[in-house]
Amino acid sequence: MKLIGTIAAMMLTAGTCAQQPGGDIATPRPDGGASAQNNAMENEITPELTTSVRKGMKYLVSTQIADGSFGDGRYGKNVAVSALAGIALMADGNLPGRGEFGEAVTKCAEYILANCTESGLVAGDTANGPMYGHGFATLFLGEVYGMTAGGGDTALAARIHEALVKSVHLIEQTQNEEGGWRYNPVPYDADVSVTICQIMGLRSARNAGIEVSKETIDRAVEYVRKCQNPDGGFKYQLESGQSGWPRSAAGVASLYYAGIYKDDAIDKGIAYLMREALPNQPASSKAHYFYGHYYAVQAMYLAGGQNWAKWWPAIREELIKNQQPDGSWEDRSVGYTYATAMSLIIMQMPKRYLPIFQK
Repeated sequence: MKLIGTIAAMMLTAGTCAQQPGGDIATPRPDGGASAQNNAMENEITPELTTSVRKGMKYLVSTQIADGSFGDGRYGKNVAVSALAGIALMADGNLPGRGEFGEAVTKCAEYILANCTESGLVAGDTANGPMYGHGFATLFLGEVYGMTAGGGDTALAARIHEALVKSVHLIEQTQNEEGGWRYNPVPYDADVSVTICQIMGLRSARNAGIEVSKETIDRAVEYVRKCQNPDGGFKYQLESGQSGWPRSAAGVASLYYAGIYKDDAIDKGIAYLMREALPNQPASSKAHYFYGHYYAVQAMYLAGGQNWAKWWPAIREELIKNQQPDGSWEDRSVGYTYATAMSLIIMQMPKRYLPIFQK
């Protein structure tokens, strides 16, 4: 797999009701509010977490390149990594022109906009597997637009709106006959990991007021369902059968972000993740670690209840323990910037600043 394929290859507007990606206002969550709510619960945010995030944020900003991009090694100046870094900064409450790292978010947004093509594809000149970057970039732009529309830099908001409309259209036009997406912007084949990137991008754009086809979402849901195995895990593609926990986390998150909150497929997927990937367990696989936990923490947050109560302290402790002295985290395949951005997104889930992480 390519860029985030090396890695293994966000959801609702604020309030107790959510907008369906392509439809009307959804009914309240069927769990009656058992899941984590928009205010951090007792002991979710610890002093150790706050210190760790602070160190990580300083490191991340120090790696930003003059053109606003992020990334290192062979993934330098990368749209996907840059979008994830921007999301990590916004997860701390920073917005274009606002907050301690607001300028860094502005520069990141400018970099992403500079890589928006006339076709709607958001990709750098040397993008490898561009639909990964496109999905993450659509998510980032949707979060920026959703948090700043009607205020701040109206010229920037107008540019982001135009880019979002085009990027959503491209996603809709490149969905394959199975209902999913893959590396390139052509409706040829599909896999779960690229598909979740597009679903999250569509969800963020829809939350921000951009029109999204309900049919596109319905077809994506059907594809994801077909990828689930009897053990509750998800396979990479329809024709390849083995379950893996990182793509299974992506599969469960896909269903949640498509507006499905109570379903046997979700229950089976959550149970699979608890068996196979609970953090701080010696037997837990470390393959595609940051990619998997990025989606797993979202799935457990949305599942709420005892699942969130058990998962969150475990991943929080594990990430704090594995942080480098300079504030970074290490991923030997994709780089320190990517690993740090992913870790910061995971660790700031309880802050609920981003619309994608609100209920």
